[in-house]
Amino acid sequence: MLIRPKAGILDPQGAAVERALPALGFAGVGNVHVGRLVELDVEDEAQLQPMCERLLANPLVEDYEVQLLDGGV
Repeated sequence: MLIRPKAGILDPQGAAVERALPALGFAGVGNVHVGRLVELDVEDEAQLQPMCERLLANPLVEDYEVQLLDGGV
């Protein structure tokens, strides 16, 4: 699952990275958002959405995206 701040929500980590990159010589960077990745092995994929909504993401300020990977990845 990829979890990131919703559009319009203050993202202080993203702002800090956005300020730091040009100071380190990386030009042309903007609209930086810092989120988190949660990796899970689950038997029932139908549990993923309720897990996000009840524990892993704060639905008031965060969006999440579930990405399913092959068993070999």
